[in-house]
Amino acid sequence: MSVIAAYSGTFDPITLGHNDIIHRAAKMFPKLIVAVGLNPSKSPKFTLEERVALIEDCVSDLDNVTVIGFRGLVVDFARDNGVTVLVRGVRTVADVEYEKQMATMNRDLYPDLDTVMLAPSPQFEHLSSSLVRELTSLGAPVKKLVPKPVIPALLARFGRKTR
Repeated sequence: MSVIAAYSGTFDPITLGHNDIIHRAAKMFPKLIVAVGLNPSKSPKFTLEERVALIEDCVSDLDNVTVIGFRGLVVDFARDNGVTVLVRGVRTVADVEYEKQMATMNRDLYPDLDTVMLAPSPQFEHLSSSLVRELTSLGAPVKKLVPKPVIPALLARFGRKTR
């Protein structure tokens, strides 16, 4: 049996930290799905379709990675797509506690689903999508925050010129 893993999130936008987790997880699992969730309560800057397209550009070098948008519960997405491992990025102790709680709940809802937590590489552990959006809106350089294919879209979304 071949393991199918999924790395889920809103990725608004995908950061270098997310990209790091994706590339590392792609080495661990024969098939990895980047599951891009629709969470209207987060007021995303990019549509679901835009986020999927940006991530596809960032992972075009990975033959075993697929990017799929979804709505609803991640456990339903996992069950519908044969996913048995969820990959979660954790940056802080608070993230670990939250993800542990979610892993327990997800396993209760879908007993065949396990969760693997990955810490980002040290140079990316401070990055989050919300921080990237805030810094971009304030005019900070974004080259060290997001993958290269994301830069033009991110700057355009905030009315900034590509540089």
